[in-house]
Amino acid sequence: MATRHGTVRPAQQHLKERFLDAALRVLVDDGVTGLTVRKVAEAAGASTIAVYTRFGGRSGLLDTLYERTFDLLRETLEALPPLSSDHEGDLLAFAMTYRRFALEGPARYALMFERPVTDFSPDPSLRVAVVERIFALLVKRVERASPPGADDVRLSFLLWTAMHGLVSNELTQQARGPIPGWFLRPTEDANEPVYLEGVSAMIAGLNLK
Repeated sequence: MATRHGTVRPAQQHLKERFLDAALRVLVDDGVTGLTVRKVAEAAGASTIAVYTRFGGRSGLLDTLYERTFDLLRETLEALPPLSSDHEGDLLAFAMTYRRFALEGPARYALMFERPVTDFSPDPSLRVAVVERIFALLVKRVERASPPGADDVRLSFLLWTAMHGLVSNELTQQARGPIPGWFLRPTEDANEPVYLEGVSAMIAGLNLK
């Protein structure tokens, strides 16, 4: 999509993809703090001037990478099995896939939902567009399970808040180390059941079935 940094001509698209692939590798390997134009250029086997030419600068590169991370989440969620008559099961499948995506790429998730780069804020129109694409996928599942006359958008927001809050807390514990005496051990077999319990409780509380 077009952002404050303009559009990429079709002839340049393959070069854009090359730089984005490189930026994703740097993000995964070095985290958000290591995501510099120089490192992306090196990973792509190109010059920093080439990155500036393609993206108009660092903020343009970050905008485009920001959009790519949401595209990856959308593609992951769209790859879920077709919706079934088990509406609660469909919602739980969505929630568990969301959690897995977050845990597989904490730096990627931070770029999407936090502000790890203090001098970068995504293009406002881009931010609205990418979040709406993901949220629409959840609304589609909620509206099948919600009571007649319910506000599906409101219910979807409440469910997403539970999902997002639980996995964000889990990532914080991973990054900073477990709190002494915390009731959860910092292991997958401890965290997943609690996440599932919390999301299931929200689904039940919202009368989604």
